[in-house]
This record gives sequence, structure tokens and C-alpha cells, in this order.
Amino acid sequence: MVAKISLGNSLYGALAYNGEKINKEKGRVLDTNKIYNDGSGNIDIHRAFEDFKRWMPQSTRAEKTMMHISLNPHLDDVMSEGQYAQLAREYMEKMGFGDMPYIIVKHEDIDRHHIHIVALRVRPDGSVISDKNNFYKSKEICRELEKKYGLHSAERQKITPDMPIKKIDPAGDIKRQVANTVKMVGMRYKFQTMGEYNAILGLYNVKCEQTDGRVNGREYHGLVYFATDDNGKVIASPFKASRLGKFASRTAIDSRFEKAADKIDVKPTKRMVAEVMAQSSGKDDFIARLKEKNIDLVLRYTDDGRIYGATYIDHNTRTVLNGSRIGKEFSANVLDRWFNNPSEKPVIPVTQPQPENQGQQTAGGNTQGHDSHQGQPQSQQGNTPQGNSQGNDFDNAPALPGLDLFQVGPGYDPEEEAFIRAMRRRKKKKRRGPNL
Repeated sequence: MVAKISLGNSLYGALAYNGEKINKEKGRVLDTNKIYNDGSGNIDIHRAFEDFKRWMPQSTRAEKTMMHISLNPHLDDVMSEGQYAQLAREYMEKMGFGDMPYIIVKHEDIDRHHIHIVALRVRPDGSVISDKNNFYKSKEICRELEKKYGLHSAERQKITPDMPIKKIDPAGDIKRQVANTVKMVGMRYKFQTMGEYNAILGLYNVKCEQTDGRVNGREYHGLVYFATDDNGKVIASPFKASRLGKFASRTAIDSRFEKAADKIDVKPTKRMVAEVMAQSSGKDDFIARLKEKNIDLVLRYTDDGRIYGATYIDHNTRTVLNGSRIGKEFSANVLDRWFNNPSEKPVIPVTQPQPENQGQQTAGGNTQGHDSHQGQPQSQQGNTPQGNSQGNDFDNAPALPGLDLFQVGPGYDPEEEAFIRAMRRRKKKKRRGPNL
């Protein structure tokens, strides 16, 4: 059995959430403590809310006065409603909430039936039941109850680097699936805008929207997540980021935008997309060839069928890039013209990566580099004192004004090096002026 505990201050919101399940005939009240229960399995939200308020202190230092717990047995565990209620009561007793007001609701909206408990965590005198070490305490209690009632052990699934991201399964635990998708996408992919974020989420039937506004004079900025089908139609109630975890919050996602800006390198993706574009005959061919290269192209259309957004998802580099970020030749406008008119296909020269100093022209129109070294094997051209075969030391050599022909290149010449050093010294003397 897996238990998840959420602390909050929206008691009415938690009651309304459970009341919605009951109204849709996908939930039943099993038991209550110090809260009115008519035994019908239904809930009068307003009546329950007033009952909870009677036990609330007039003042308390606690910011989060209530808790919302979900108890999730293994899929293979079959229990009666009486057993579910007894399990929940024992759990609350062992957690130290036996005397607190709470309500137990069974949810049947997914194949794995489970329990939700809404409870107060502040006493009438204003003191708070500590949540210190709640995670470890709850885990030990779950193991104890599993043994007592002969239940299967159900540990929360751990996310590993090689775990595949799957599309939302409407028959499964949608909230858990959305949370896992958001967490894994955030851990693995780099993106810089909400559009890019939604492009990668959309591959797995998840959508995110910003929520901005004011409540009681206070400004707020949040995120809401939706589960969708393959056509983008929402299939379940939305989830506030706070219900999924801190990793899904507006603050966390904005932080990922900022960090990605320093980590993203568009060159590998641009080179591969350019090669594919040069070989493609049209839209379908372009998308199919990109997919063969492990790149997904997500297109967004206006109501009249015009492409207004194009995002490339490179699974090789785990990078999400709007077309215009790669280059205007790959933007939505260019793709729309090409797909509607084959003669409008952009012409993009496909070049192989090479050191920056090779292939560049000097002021006189000559190409830098030395012909005597062009036929050398790659391993010989790139040798450096550090053993780096990439030639990075040559690429980063400082340029000297007026001495382009003597710039250090793949072939190392001691005489040229000595000449360059002498010219540097002479230039420094000129800047300092003559000795008086």
C-alpha cells in the first residue's frame, strides 16, 4: 500500500474534490470521525465544511491547517468497504490523528480502488500535530498494515534514467501518470518556452496552461496540467501543479527555462534537420525522415489550416527547439510555404562540422590553413599537448590583426610561432609608447 500525504489550507477545496467523485457515482463515503454521516455514502459538502469549522481554533500559527491523504493498495488486493474503512481508521490512529475530525471516501474512478481521507491537523487549542518524519512513519505503518491484513507490498514506482515515458492510459491512475510524465520530461529534456514545454508534453498526451490572476488582492502565477487523448481532447479534470509536486510548479519550470539557455547547443540539431530537409520531397517525407533520425516535428495550425508553429524535438540531444530558434529556414512560415508549394522549398547548404579557422577567408580572399597539411589524417591534424584529437586549441587561438596569414592552424610550425610571439611583443611596445 502506498500512502501520499498533502498538507494544505483549502479544506473546502479538498471536500469539493471528493464530493465531485461521489456526484459522478465514482466514490462513496465509508466513514467519518466527529463529522456528520447519514450512512448513505453521499456527502453534503456545506454541512461537512461547517462541522469541520466547529473544531477549528479561533487562531493558530499553522499556515496549513488540513491534510489530504490517499491510501493506495496494490491492484491485486480485493477488499470490502468495511475492510477499507477499518484500514483507514487504523492508519489514522497510528499516525496520531485518531481523535481529529476526518472523513474517509472510497474512490472508484480507476481500476485500482483507493481511499482518500480529509482531516484537520490543528487541535481546538491551536496546537498542530507535527508532520516531522511523516514520510518514514507512514511507510512503516503501511508495511505493518500490509502484514496484518495479508495485502501485497506496493512500493511507489521509482523513476530511473532508462525508464521510458509513455502516453497517458485513460484506464490507469491518471494523476500518477501525469505526475510521472511531467517529472521525467523535466529531468531529461531542455526547453526555453512554454510552447516548447507543451510540445514535448504533448507527445505523451499531457498539456500545461498558465494561470495568472488575483485572489483577495494578492497576485498569483501558477500552472495547471491536463490529460488528453491523441486528438488533444481533455479526458480528465485538471490538476494544479501543487497536487503533482514541486517539480511541476511555475517556479520549477521557469528555473528550467533559465538553465536550458546556457546548456542548449542548436548546431547538432540544425545540421541533422538541414540534411533531412535537403533529401525530402514534401511534408510527409520530411516528417518521416526526421523520425528516422529520432527527431519529432510538432506542427500547430490555425483554424484555416495554416501552420503557425513548428517545434523540433531532438531525442538524441534531449533538446526541444522552436523552428525559428534553429534558423528562419526551419520556421513555421517557411515550412507552410514549402508544404503548400514544392517550388518554395528552402535551399540550405549542408556542411560538415570543421574547425572554425578552416574554410574562412582572409581579407585578400585566400583561405586560411596550409595546403601542405590538408592531406594529413585527422588524428595527426588534431594532436595537441593535452592529447585532444578535436583541435580545440587551434580553434580557440587568438586572432592577430593584420596577421591572418600567420594564424595557428592544424599544422604546428615553430618558426611561425616564434614570429607571432615577436609581433605580439612589438605590438605591446607600440601601445605603451617609446621609452623617454
